[in-house]
Amino acid sequence: MVEPARTSDSTRSELAGAGGSDGASLPSGRRRPALSPSRAGDFKQCPLLYRFRAVDRLPETPTRAQVRGTVVHSVLERMFALPAEQRDAEHARDLLEPAWQDLLAEQPELAELFDGPEDPQLRTWLGSATRLLDSYFELEDPRRLEPEACELRVETELDSGLLLRGFIDRVDVAPTGEIRLVDYKTGAAPRQIGEAKAMFQMKFYALVLWRTRGEVPKQLLLMYLSDGQSLAYAPDEAELRRFERTLEAIWQAILRAGKTGDFRPNPSKLCDYCDHQSRCPEFGGTPPPYPGWPEPDPGQESVLDRTD
Repeated sequence: MVEPARTSDSTRSELAGAGGSDGASLPSGRRRPALSPSRAGDFKQCPLLYRFRAVDRLPETPTRAQVRGTVVHSVLERMFALPAEQRDAEHARDLLEPAWQDLLAEQPELAELFDGPEDPQLRTWLGSATRLLDSYFELEDPRRLEPEACELRVETELDSGLLLRGFIDRVDVAPTGEIRLVDYKTGAAPRQIGEAKAMFQMKFYALVLWRTRGEVPKQLLLMYLSDGQSLAYAPDEAELRRFERTLEAIWQAILRAGKTGDFRPNPSKLCDYCDHQSRCPEFGGTPPPYPGWPEPDPGQESVLDRTD
């Protein structure tokens, strides 16, 4: 299994840790925040959205499609834990209901997405998840694969002090040592937007793995289960160095905004899907009082972080 680099749970200020010198130390028990692909994408899309999600930690209501993506990811992870000969479509379908029930046990509020267990829309929703799983088996035969890791948590600290963290859907390692990173996409985002966001995410993971393991992944593979398509990309070291500088620039912009609370909205077509319009100045709303920086460690990815 790929071992992520371990970093100290230092109590130094995040502002100071990333190049500043005027931040106060973090209270005991609070880890300095890290940058994940989801949060970096939020800031690129709209700094105010980043603030609402990463600093204010405002609740959002996941959609059925978002929750379906989480369940499908869970099924594929569980499937690879089975013996190779059992990794077929029938066994994957059998894992669907347990994965949904386990998610409900962890997050009971998700039950509100449906009008009880007899809601016919629940059956329709589970059926749509089954079709996504069937589509996966048209893309590859998992009986011929032995992933090194599924749902791998990775973390590394750059020389600047920037902490990167994320979860990789799957890591494949060939007998000759070449690494492939795999990501499953189940959402219905427009292809142009969705692919740009997904490739940003994949380069993020490639950078973290390179920095923790010293080897550039040979291939980044995106598997689009909604239409049975896949996209493969081969990064190189020079590209990952440029991407690292991009992340550093994003983080410096986040820290500048964090000092003053000046996270400005960036209107776009994606505003139509935002839960926070009532708080956004672009829609006549008023953000809550700025709670200050730094925020607590954001922890593991949520259902919303699986949105694609």
